[in-house]
Amino acid sequence: MKLTTYTDFGLRTLMYLATLPEGELTSVAHVSEVYQISRNHLVKVVNQLAREGYIRAVRGKNGGICLARPQADINVGQVIRSLENNLNGIDCGSPACYLVRVCRLKDALKLAMEAFLQVMDGYTLADLTDNRDELMVIFSELEPAKVVNLK
Repeated sequence: MKLTTYTDFGLRTLMYLATLPEGELTSVAHVSEVYQISRNHLVKVVNQLAREGYIRAVRGKNGGICLARPQADINVGQVIRSLENNLNGIDCGSPACYLVRVCRLKDALKLAMEAFLQVMDGYTLADLTDNRDELMVIFSELEPAKVVNLK
């Protein structure tokens, strides 16, 4: 099972937000800088996470993003289901496959995908970030250099 980059960015964003002090906001631009990923792509991911109720997005001058609910209430399997566009394991129509009528591979992959999601249902965002101290060390190393005004 390989997750799309879209889902990967979504999970990594949630993990970053989970390390922030409760109620602290950050920006999409900042998260994209930390991970060195496309801001435009991350905006799409964050918008979907906000629509799904995982992230709270505050507009305006002092706005930003943060988790919308406790980490323990964010189920990783459900996040994957909401972000992935193909959970069948295979796309039999692109390009069109001549075996579709008799193929057993698609059924085997569907069962494997269900097993994968069942395992992921056993994890919450809190489980993925219970090593917060270790994550904070890495995030502090990844933080974009701060510009100091010497005037």
